[in-house]
Amino acid sequence: MTEFGIVRVEDPKSVARHVAIGRLKSAGWSIGKTLLSGASVMLIILVLWVAWVAWVDNDFIAKGPSDVWAYLVGDDDALENRTEVLDLLGRTLIDSGIGFVAGMAAAIVLAGLIVLSKGIEAAVMPVAMILRAVPLIAMAPVIILIFGRGFSSVAVISGIVVLFPALVTIVFGLRAVSQQMRDLVHVYGGSDWDALRKVAFPFALPSLFAAIRISVPGAITGALIAEWLATGRGIGYGVVSAAGQSQNTKVWALVVVITVVSLVLYTVAQVVESYVLNRFGKDAGRA
Repeated sequence: MTEFGIVRVEDPKSVARHVAIGRLKSAGWSIGKTLLSGASVMLIILVLWVAWVAWVDNDFIAKGPSDVWAYLVGDDDALENRTEVLDLLGRTLIDSGIGFVAGMAAAIVLAGLIVLSKGIEAAVMPVAMILRAVPLIAMAPVIILIFGRGFSSVAVISGIVVLFPALVTIVFGLRAVSQQMRDLVHVYGGSDWDALRKVAFPFALPSLFAAIRISVPGAITGALIAEWLATGRGIGYGVVSAAGQSQNTKVWALVVVITVVSLVLYTVAQVVESYVLNRFGKDAGRA
């Protein structure tokens, strides 16, 4: 800091450093609150689970946390059970990753095209609404007939679950930017594409992350449906197979594992969102 008489001029590097530290502290608080929120949700689910098992009072159907723990950790064959569950989980995570990438990529591209062109919106939105309205169980035979029972079917089925909510959320964010900001880009010789890329997408970061948070559990749901109806592998098929053989403890273990993983991935998405939005400033997404 340099002084000229009674006027004090701060070093720009010092100012930037203080701003960076402030943003890191803010990000740390946001991440801490997100982690605490995620832990609270898991605790609430655990309490409700225990209460429901006590209320049902049927050892054959209702399995509690201790039963799942014994199946995965405590029993003599726990290692074999855990290995099987983790193998199924790995397949489901791969399938859900495929659906998440396919659905989010399609949503981002289509959202940009819709904002740029009313004609594209008129063509795309009715199709997206139809895909959302028709039950996947009804569409699955057609999808399997066209794409087979492998990678492509997983991408289509899981991607459909992700696409519509992500598309609507991202379009809303892109359109929330003020017309004055768009006009400023045009005044300096920029095109509609420049306004979309340099103004609308950065402005829509909160909506983009909201779409990601919605899409994480959606992609897992889509993967489970695809595994059940098309591929015959992963947790989606494992649950159906175990239920058909009355292996109820295995069913509960699979459901618990995929639920915990979904909550963890959702929390990770929230943590990344908190960091990025604090990194680019709290005013991201505000006119």
